[in-house]
Amino acid sequence: MKVYQTSEVRNISLLGSSGSGKTTLVEAMLFESGAIKRKGTVDGKNTVSDYFPVEQEYGYSVLPTVVYAEWANKKLNLIDCPGSDDFIGGAITSLSVTDQAVLLVNAQYGVEVGTQNHFRNAEKLQKPVVFAVNYLDTDKTDFDRTLEQLKESFGSKVILIQYPLNAGTEFNAVIDVLKMKMYKWKAEGGAPEELDIPDSEKAKAEELHSTLIEAAAENDETLMEKFFEDGSLSQEDMFDGVHKGVVSCGMYPVLCVCAGRSMGVRRLMEFLGNVAASATEMKNPVTTNNVEVKPDVNAPTSLFVFKTSIEPHIGEVLYFKVLSGKINEGDDVTNVSRNDSKERISQLFCVQGQTRTKIEQVVAGDIGATVKLKDVRTGNTLNSKDCDWEYPEIKYPSSKYRRAIKAQNESEDEKLSEVLSKLHAEDPTWIVEQSKELRQTILYGQGEFHLRTLKWRVEKNDKIMIEFQEPRIPYRETITKAARADYRHKKQSGGAGQFGEVHMIIEPFIEGEPPKDIYKFGGQEHKVSVRDTQEIPLEWGGKLVFINSIVGGSIDTRFMPAILKGIMDRIEQGPLTGSYARDIRVIVYDGKMHPVDSNEISFRLAGRNAFAQAFKEAGPKLLEPIYDVDVFVPSDRMGDVMSDLQGRRGVVMGMHSERGFEHLKAKMPLKELSSYSTALSSLSGGRASFSMKFNAYELCPMDVQDKLIKEYEATRKEEE
Repeated sequence: MKVYQTSEVRNISLLGSSGSGKTTLVEAMLFESGAIKRKGTVDGKNTVSDYFPVEQEYGYSVLPTVVYAEWANKKLNLIDCPGSDDFIGGAITSLSVTDQAVLLVNAQYGVEVGTQNHFRNAEKLQKPVVFAVNYLDTDKTDFDRTLEQLKESFGSKVILIQYPLNAGTEFNAVIDVLKMKMYKWKAEGGAPEELDIPDSEKAKAEELHSTLIEAAAENDETLMEKFFEDGSLSQEDMFDGVHKGVVSCGMYPVLCVCAGRSMGVRRLMEFLGNVAASATEMKNPVTTNNVEVKPDVNAPTSLFVFKTSIEPHIGEVLYFKVLSGKINEGDDVTNVSRNDSKERISQLFCVQGQTRTKIEQVVAGDIGATVKLKDVRTGNTLNSKDCDWEYPEIKYPSSKYRRAIKAQNESEDEKLSEVLSKLHAEDPTWIVEQSKELRQTILYGQGEFHLRTLKWRVEKNDKIMIEFQEPRIPYRETITKAARADYRHKKQSGGAGQFGEVHMIIEPFIEGEPPKDIYKFGGQEHKVSVRDTQEIPLEWGGKLVFINSIVGGSIDTRFMPAILKGIMDRIEQGPLTGSYARDIRVIVYDGKMHPVDSNEISFRLAGRNAFAQAFKEAGPKLLEPIYDVDVFVPSDRMGDVMSDLQGRRGVVMGMHSERGFEHLKAKMPLKELSSYSTALSSLSGGRASFSMKFNAYELCPMDVQDKLIKEYEATRKEEE
C-alpha cells in the first residue's frame, strides 16, 4: 500500500446519535472508494465497522472502529464512533486524535441530544465540524426543519453547501451551492449525473450561493477585500475561504447524503479531501512538559497509543497516531509512560475494521496499528532514542452508573478480574474498583446499557456467569459535639500482664478553629495544655487531629503512637453504619500506666475503646456523598424530569436554555442517582442526558439516617 505523506492525510471522526447512519455511511464510503467490493448492512451483520459479536447482537456500535478510504490521492482515516451517550468514551478517544468531525444528523428526527453532546465534545476539543444530513429518502424526512434546528442550536456559523430536491421517498437529487451544480442519481446511487441547476431552483440557489460567498470571505482578510472590490469571489477563492472557515471553526458546512443508497457519498469524500483540516493546520499537541510537537516527518519519532482492541487469535491490537517523525517496521522505540521500557515495532498495519493491511512506514499525522508489544497500554507514548516527549492521557467524562459485580461461581473471581482488566483497556470508561471500604467490587460506567454490554461480553465471550448487585454507598460518620471517655485495659494471665488507661476528649474538627483551654463535662472542668499536635489527612477525605495533652508523665510519650493506632483502628468503622469516620479532633489529656505491665498493645486497645465510647456520646451523625448533576432535557419533558429530580431529594441550583434544550444544574445524593440514568432515559424517550461529579459530604436527613442505622443493625445480627 502507498505511504501517504502528512499533507495527504485527513483524520476524521464520524459522530452522530444512535440511528443516524454512521456505520452505513462508512460502508458506502468504503464501497465508493473501492476498498470493499460489496456493501454490508447493519441488519445483515456484515459491516466492516461493527464487527464485534456484541455489536452484531445489539445492532449498535460499542467501540470506535478505525477504517480508511483512498480518494483523489488523499487518505481519509475514518473512525466510526458509537452514537449512544453510554459509549461516549469512544467518541472522546476518536476526537482526541482526529483533526475533523463529520456529525451525522437524521433528517427524520433533526437535532437530538446526541447531536448536542457530540458537538459539545468537538467544540471543547476545538475540532472543526461538518454536518451531513442523512436519511433524506423517507416519508418522515423534514430537511427544512432539520436545517432550522441546526441554526437554532449552533448559530450563524451553520452554512448550507447543499440542499435536497424532492426530499422524501422520491429523493434523488441535490443542489450544490458551492459548485452551483445539480447532482442527480439513479435508483442504485453511486456516481451522480452532474447537471445545470433547473430554472425553478436558480433564484434560491443564487441566494444561498451569495450567502456562502459572504461566509467564505469572512474567514480571510484578502478574500474580504476581493469581495468588497468585486462583489463576488471566484470558485477557487470560495474553496479557499470555505477551507479556512472550516479549519478555524468559523464555519460549519451542511452537506446532504443518503448513505443507504450511496447518494452524496462521493461528493462528501471529495469535500473532505479538499476542505477538511490536515494535521499541519491544526493546533499542535503539547507534552506533559509543555513542549509543542509539530507533525514534522524529519523530527524525532513520537507515537501516541490511543486505542487497544482485543482480537481473537491475535491478542492486543494497538492503534497509534504518529505525532512526529515516521515509524518503520523493525524500529525500536522507548515507552516513556512505563519506565522507558524498550519495544520493537515488528509489524505495521493500516486497519479496515478487523482487516489489517501490511505497510512499511507510517508518517507524522497518519494513523496505524501494530501487534505483539510487550508492555504498552492505551494512553502510552512511544518515542525514538533520545526523545523524552510524553503526552497527557485522554480525559474521559466521570462515570454515571455503578453496580457491584461478582462471579456467580466464586472460584472464577480471579479470572473475572483479568477479563475486566482487558475490557478496561478496550474501553477506559469501564472502571473497576476493589473497594475495601464497601467490601464489594464496584464497576463504573456511563449507563445501564454500557454495563449490560460488558455483561454480555463476559458471559458470551469468556464464559463467566456474573451478577450485578446494588452497590453500597460510601457514607461517612462524624460527630456534632464534644464528649469525654476513659477506658482501662487490664489483663492478667500469669507472668507479665497488660495495662493501659487512656482519658480523652473528642470534638468536631473545623478547619481554623483551635481547641479550647477548658472543657466541661458533668460539672467537672478539664484543662487542656497542648504539647504536640498531629494533623492526619484521611485517605477517604477529611482529617483526624490528634493532640497530646499529657501533663506530669501519666502516660509515657512512647505510648502515644500506640494510642493513635488504636483510634485509627476504630475510625475505619463508625458505630452507626460501620462507615469511615472523619473530621474529628482527639485530645488525650490523662491516663495511667504500669511500670511492668504497660506495653504498646495495651495502650492501643485502651485508645481504641476510649474513642469508641466517646464517639457514641458525641452526637454521631451520618454524612452522605452529594453530587453536582447537569441535566440536558428537551423543553417538553422538563416538567416530568423536574418532578422526578425533586422526588430523589435533588435540589435545583439553576437552569437556563442552551441550544434548544433546558440545562438543569442540581445537587443530588449518590444513593438517589443509582438508577437515574435509566429513569431519565425513560422520562425523556432517550432524548435527555446528564453528567455527575462529586461535590461534598453533607449530613443525612434524620429519617434517612434512622433507616440506614436499622438496616445496618439488622445486617449485623444476621452475620452474628
